[in-house]
Amino acid sequence: MSLFPWARFRRTKSAIKLHTLMNLRGSIPEFIHIPDGKMHDVNILDLLVPSPGAFYMMDRGYLDFRRLYQLHQERSFFITRAKSNFKFKRRYSHDVDKSSNVQCDQTIVLTTHYPVKHYPEPLRRIRFYDTDRQKRLIFITNNFELPAATIVQLYKARWHIEIFFKWIRQHLRIKAFFDTSENAVKVQIWTAVSTYLLVAIMKKELMLEQFLYTIL
Repeated sequence: MSLFPWARFRRTKSAIKLHTLMNLRGSIPEFIHIPDGKMHDVNILDLLVPSPGAFYMMDRGYLDFRRLYQLHQERSFFITRAKSNFKFKRRYSHDVDKSSNVQCDQTIVLTTHYPVKHYPEPLRRIRFYDTDRQKRLIFITNNFELPAATIVQLYKARWHIEIFFKWIRQHLRIKAFFDTSENAVKVQIWTAVSTYLLVAIMKKELMLEQFLYTIL
């Protein structure tokens, strides 16, 4: 806090967050917001401009039914994970392919007061067993058309965001700041992101050239 008083987080600690929306077609960040550490994750959804037909995969930190319903009304799709205290009522159970490790595929409605008020329409609940992690995962989505296994695979693609942050930390030494002012810190972060973008674009163009040589 003594070095970064503008980034309030706790009484003795400062922090910032790097909220990032990653486009999986090329692993390109489409949206980045850098608030202080006190800003709750779900508030970032208020700053997004949803694209109709797009899928938004997010972890449980962004689970807020009022904001998810706004995505739904914009004709966008979302896939997220349910919290442990998730309350619902099953309407229908759909056939599943157990060989894909999908254990159930259900149409549900919310049952508690505020979630029902904020999201009054049915949702889809998918239970999946991850054999690699030996863990049962519960997914929630507003898409009822794609196979359940495809919904699971889409959410797994969210791991690209972790690869992005890992690359930033390993290659650009983002932990060492050249100055402690708010502007200096954000400039360094944006410089790191811009460097990542240049590398990602060059890599994508190289892959395209190799593909063209392959089909010629």
